[in-house]
This record gives sequence, structure tokens and C-alpha cells, in this order.
Amino acid sequence: MLKATDIKKSYGNLSILKGVNFEVQKGEIVSIIGPSGAGKSTLLHILGSLDKPDEGTVELKDTMISKLSGDLLSSFRNQNIGFVFQFHHLLPEFSAIENVCIPAFIAKKSKKQAEARALELLDLFGLKDRVNHKPSQLSGGEQQRVAIARALVNNPSIILADEPSGNLDSENASSLHQLFVSLRDNFQQTFVIVTHNEHLAKTSDRVVTMKDGLIV
Repeated sequence: MLKATDIKKSYGNLSILKGVNFEVQKGEIVSIIGPSGAGKSTLLHILGSLDKPDEGTVELKDTMISKLSGDLLSSFRNQNIGFVFQFHHLLPEFSAIENVCIPAFIAKKSKKQAEARALELLDLFGLKDRVNHKPSQLSGGEQQRVAIARALVNNPSIILADEPSGNLDSENASSLHQLFVSLRDNFQQTFVIVTHNEHLAKTSDRVVTMKDGLIV
């Protein structure tokens, strides 16, 4: 479903990715591990079209996203790719449901449609009683679940997660990992996860190790 071919990326004279080939199938959880500086986050950003490769191609659902730009790229990303980061990046002035709805509003969905989907996800994640709470009123685990609901609100083809449990205690991290597995089992949701968490990597379907800008 997602295929990256011969991805190369440099910043100035520093070569970060040196010809990475990477594939993910629908309904698969793939973890990317490796030491700091291996190029994991750079690869994830390129897979998610947040950055462009110097060389190589990225294809998602038969669309060559590495060739898209401008509004076409933004629209494709909004509809097909969900992002979860170590820090939830929720907007502090908005409630949980308002934060979840943002990508749906960007996709020009109606308020009724967006809120119905957001409520469905928040209920699924055990946050039915927290929908009107602002991020400062939520625990770290609750905030991250809101961020995952936001990533899922447009029914994306794939979720890209960069250290999603890195800011959580062990109990909340374990709950988050089980949530990913449940979403895969029940909805065939696809995940690519950059992580240093060995437990999260072990719960994945496949683990890819990066070192010095290459998959080893």
C-alpha cells in the first residue's frame, strides 16, 4: 500500500538517508527502530509528505505522492495520512472534540458530520465523558488518545507515529500500544511507528532497523 524506493536525503553536506527502500501492507503495524541520528524521523516525514526526498519516490495507494505539490499534496495528505507525535500538539484553547474535528473541517466536512465522527472515536477510546474538556484538563494518556482520534477522523489509509509513547508513563504507553493493535485488528488500520520503546516494537507485526541512513 505504501512503497518508498531508493530514498535519499541530505541537509547541506550531511547525508541523512542513503538509498532507503521500504514497503508497508494494508493492516500492518511496522515499527522503525535504531539509534538517534539513524534517519528514522526524516524517513517518516518523507513517507508522510511533510518533506521531499532529494532522490527516490514515495507511492501511497497508487499515487506518487513525492511528485505532488501545493494544494494537491495538502489535500491528499489530509485525506490519506494521519500523524501522531511524541507531543500531542493539541490546541490548548479548544476542547477535545474541537481538536479532533480540525482535520475534518480542513477536508470541508460539515460540522455535523465532523462532530459525529469525532464523538464516535472519542467514545471508542474511552473519552466519552471528556469531549468538552480542554487539553490542560486531561491526563497525558488522555491527551495522546485525543491526538490519535484527530489522526483518525478522516479515515486515513495510514497512521505515521513518531515516538507516540515517548512522553507517557509505562502504564499509559502500554494502553496506547494495545489501542494500536485493536485498531489494526478491528479496522485494518495501518501504522508506521518510529520508536525507542522495545515493548511497542515487539507488539508490531514487523520491526525495521535503521543505522547510518540505511535499513539494515
